[in-house]
Amino acid sequence: MFEQTERGKDYEGRLNAFMDEFVYPAEPVYHEQMREVGPHGMPQVLEDLKAEAKSQGLWNLFHPHPEWGPGLTNSEYAPLAEITGRSIEIAPEAINCNAPDTGNMEVFTLFGTDEHKEKYLKPLLDGTMASAFAMTEPAVASSDATNIELLMKKDGDEYILDGRKWFASNAMHPNLGVFIVMGKTDPNADTHRQQSMMVVPADAPGVTIVRNLPVFGYDDREGHAEVIFDQVRVPAKDVLKGEGEGFAISQARLGPGRIHHCMRAIGCAERALELMCKRAEERVTFGQKLSQRANIQDWIAESRIEIDQARLLTLHAAHLMDTVGNKVARTLISEIKVAAPVMALKVIDRAIQVHGGGGVTNDFPLASMYAHMRTLRLADGPDEVHKMTIARHELKKYRK
Repeated sequence: MFEQTERGKDYEGRLNAFMDEFVYPAEPVYHEQMREVGPHGMPQVLEDLKAEAKSQGLWNLFHPHPEWGPGLTNSEYAPLAEITGRSIEIAPEAINCNAPDTGNMEVFTLFGTDEHKEKYLKPLLDGTMASAFAMTEPAVASSDATNIELLMKKDGDEYILDGRKWFASNAMHPNLGVFIVMGKTDPNADTHRQQSMMVVPADAPGVTIVRNLPVFGYDDREGHAEVIFDQVRVPAKDVLKGEGEGFAISQARLGPGRIHHCMRAIGCAERALELMCKRAEERVTFGQKLSQRANIQDWIAESRIEIDQARLLTLHAAHLMDTVGNKVARTLISEIKVAAPVMALKVIDRAIQVHGGGGVTNDFPLASMYAHMRTLRLADGPDEVHKMTIARHELKKYRK
């Protein structure tokens, strides 16, 4: 069922070669240049990688619409996302397949006006602009999106936005050009018709980036910002799809995005397992290689089993999305969103243990991987929300 197409195999081969020849050698250069340009600067090596990826036709691989990208299916793209997950800090952006831009580009493709596509989608596809998605709020439990309080009040042909967001990923990016903002347009409407999404230029009057939010002490280059929207005026033409359509857009946006996240998590786990095995072969304790010790062999075997299980589950979800649609595949998408990051954390944790003290330093990518994967258990809905979806689906089978 999960045999890759010939087109997919071609992209896999070329992307693996790109990773070997350009991305992995660029990792130490990237970290050196980041120390020079500051936590949210744009290192030259990343721009060089982007130019190389474009020249090789390894660009916008995520985009399923042939007008704007290669038109790969979820099943074809999933293994490519896994490959980029092996170098999670730079590979996704090097081929213009990084969140949240990928999701925002799909939103502009599906729901944007011609003006939005010209002004925002095209620069995003070209990699000359970055975008942020502003949904989560510090004052409410945003795992229940109906709690969101940012008010979008109609005023003639405009809406006035007032509220505070945080964890707006990409908001510290030097090329930030636009926000997609979710807020409440009608508190009295049906529960899932109260919310709308609007397009807000990053330099709109009243938009203030308050601070970056470090994650486990890491200042991610793209940033996770706290943002205030104070009397921000948005023309009615910049309401995406129409008033009250925020939840519908969310579902269209998050399905493919979760496949991307989960496959990158699997790639991250594969890299961690590779590092674990190499370290176990190199290190000797009490007269024996680590690789000869039964507990280390158990960790390696368990890691291989768990990675393969998560991959098959994620590819199954991708297959269902391609064949029966996101709505039917919803429960399986929730399953992978729980399973893949939890699996990756287990594997990375074992690899850290095998590396000893070095595993928690920046001499190896494991500590950064761990921070990324732990954060992923909260991004796009925490585990508990997805488990609730899964449980409700199961219980429905037994209701009379």
